[in-house]
Order: sequence, then C-alpha cells, then structure tokens
Amino acid sequence: MPKRTFWAAFGYAAQGIIYALRTQRNMKIHAAAAVAVIAAAALLHVSWERWVALLFAIALVMALELVNTALESVVDLASPELHPLAKAAKDTAAGAVLLAAVFAAITGVIVFYHPVIGLLGWGEPHQ
Repeated sequence: MPKRTFWAAFGYAAQGIIYALRTQRNMKIHAAAAVAVIAAAALLHVSWERWVALLFAIALVMALELVNTALESVVDLASPELHPLAKAAKDTAAGAVLLAAVFAAITGVIVFYHPVIGLLGWGEPHQ
C-alpha cells in the first residue's frame, strides 16, 4: 500500500464529505440547517461562547452522519442480503445521529431563545 502524504489524507477526507453531501439526503438537510444556524447566529450577534456551543453541535451531528454513512456502506458491502445484525448496526448508527440532532436542536433553543425574544420585542435581548 502506498504511503499517504499528510495533505493527501485531507484530500481523501474531503472526498468523503463531498460523497456524503452528494448522496445522502440527511447530510444535505444537516448542511442546510448548519448554514441557516450560522447565518442566524451572525445576524443575531450571539456571544462567542454561544458560537462554540452551536459549532460543536453542528460538527457533532455532521461527523456522526459521516460515520453513519460509512457504516451503512460497509454493512451493505459485507451483508447485501437482509440480516438482523446488519439491521442492528444500521439502526444503532442512525440512533447516534438522532441523539446528536436532538442535542443540537436543544442547543439551538437555548442559544437563540433570548435573542429571538428580544428581536420580537417580547423582552430584553440577552447574550
């Protein structure tokens, strides 16, 4: 096996992200949500601490979606026929993504609650 260079590894990783964005509906949804959240955070001038929470949640969901995509591909390759263990592996990986997405949604509510309330004029904005 040829020795990979440091920069080649980044290229392979980028190819994996691009593959997931092109082929996985949920990855497209996560990416669109990430763009919307980043735009909202910029428009609402959230604090850097809140930025960290949002970026962590975004990265967690997208990273787990990439792992889920990889696991599904490997399971499909190893077990093209239906098998209870293949189903368990896929369902468990999907569950990890769901758990992260729920965490991200809760993080979004916590981060955006006061800025949105302030924007609507229902109270004082808090950072």
